[in-house]
Amino acid sequence: MKRYFNIAGPCLPGEHYMIPSAQRCKGLMELIDQKQYFVIYAARQTGKTTLLLDLVNQLNREGRYHALYCSLESLQKVDDPKEGIPAIVREIGNEIEIHAGLDKSAFLKNADYNDYTAVLRMSLFRFCTDLKKPLVIFFDESDCLSNGTLIAFLRQLRYGYVNRSRAPFVHSVGLIGMRNIRDYKGKIREEQETLGSARPSNIVTKALTLKNFTKEEVRELYHQHTQDTGQVFPADVTDSIYYYTQGQPWLVNAAAREIVAEILESDHTKEIRADHAEKAVEAIIRRRDTHIDSLLMRLKEERVIKIVEPMITGEQREFVPLDDDLQFVRDLGLIKTENGIITPSCPVYEEVMIRYLGMADNLDHQKYQLSVYAEKGKLDMRKLLTDFQQFWRDNSAIWQERFQYKEAAPHLILMAFLQRVINTGGRIDRELATGRGRVDMCLHYENRKYPVEIKIRRDAKTLEQGRKQLAAYMDTLGCDEGWLVIFDRRKKTSWKNRLFWKTGKLENRTIHAVGC
Repeated sequence: MKRYFNIAGPCLPGEHYMIPSAQRCKGLMELIDQKQYFVIYAARQTGKTTLLLDLVNQLNREGRYHALYCSLESLQKVDDPKEGIPAIVREIGNEIEIHAGLDKSAFLKNADYNDYTAVLRMSLFRFCTDLKKPLVIFFDESDCLSNGTLIAFLRQLRYGYVNRSRAPFVHSVGLIGMRNIRDYKGKIREEQETLGSARPSNIVTKALTLKNFTKEEVRELYHQHTQDTGQVFPADVTDSIYYYTQGQPWLVNAAAREIVAEILESDHTKEIRADHAEKAVEAIIRRRDTHIDSLLMRLKEERVIKIVEPMITGEQREFVPLDDDLQFVRDLGLIKTENGIITPSCPVYEEVMIRYLGMADNLDHQKYQLSVYAEKGKLDMRKLLTDFQQFWRDNSAIWQERFQYKEAAPHLILMAFLQRVINTGGRIDRELATGRGRVDMCLHYENRKYPVEIKIRRDAKTLEQGRKQLAAYMDTLGCDEGWLVIFDRRKKTSWKNRLFWKTGKLENRTIHAVGC
């Protein structure tokens, strides 16, 4: 069987091009040998399950341990421990059944499901008593557990862990999910959200995470395809894909698969060119596969809006490092934080967020097309932004009501408008981050750059402040002409005063201030 770039489920040696997960999460064997309980957490489709299956196979093959992989995904929303704990015991039994050296009946024969507060630890105790080799269990999707089931599960693991000197128990346990165990939530009573006074999570020695691929690992992954087929991924293609994906494993595989299987139709004699990277990324964004779509659905949640909206508007918001909502959105893989500044985790996610939230598909397809605003390889920015001023005047009240992201509505609507126009012949680069006080973006068309800055009018100083900020942004792009769009959201201000066009010079650069 020929290997290929996998985008569905865990990667398997011999079937898929893959980077060994163990090299992205070092130190696991030492933890296991030291009888430690640990956590591995990372965003979805970053290689967690691939890592676990590799470890299970390695440990069983080496023969020093019995190793089990046990997914708890089916326990999602099973809050009642009377149902949840017996179900976990049965899941472990099912995994024992497919393990060549273990006996399922020996594990389940004395299980008392009526005693849900002890059936898990007692079943494991009795089972481990008769084993000739230590038992290691990896619980995948462990953060699917919640409330009473979660608390009972962790407490029984804790009991077995602290009493291992008196009674045999699981040698080493890995809890794997999207979140660190310190962020697991469970309700003992409806009004109290806690894991309890004797925190069962304190048995965990270490929390590890799976990092994205490095640029070198992306090259290594793509070189495997070259070795198998002779088809080369040039350095500029690899670098471009790394820039757009920031090494997110699913995106890295999806981009390569799009180029090889779709754009080049699995013809390995065809050359991979630089423009294929951008075409592949655009196809992934437009197609919105399950991986992308599941992230976008999260954008509707209030706790996600709280974190993402100030990133879109550039507003300054203070979040403590352990803010639960901030950690949740970061664990989803949507954002990253550095020195207190929140930014999208990669350009692909940034693009799909803006397009989804901006509802660009709802704009009039016929009226706003690139052909209306482009002539002789150049964009008519005066006509483009004047048309937007009229669109904003006619539709802003209606459109803003459609948005869950009320504060970011002007930014999203303008970006959607420009996206609809530029989509068929150019691209837009954006710089989203909290604390900037504005949004910078650059329209690219026919090797020309058009810098645009978006600001909300805060006071009389906004115009001059925006001109200086735009001039600095233009300097980084090497441009001598730019457009500053200022939204005035004061309800009592007339449209006559809101809509204006002022052109001036600053540091030998032409800046057009466009009022909306």
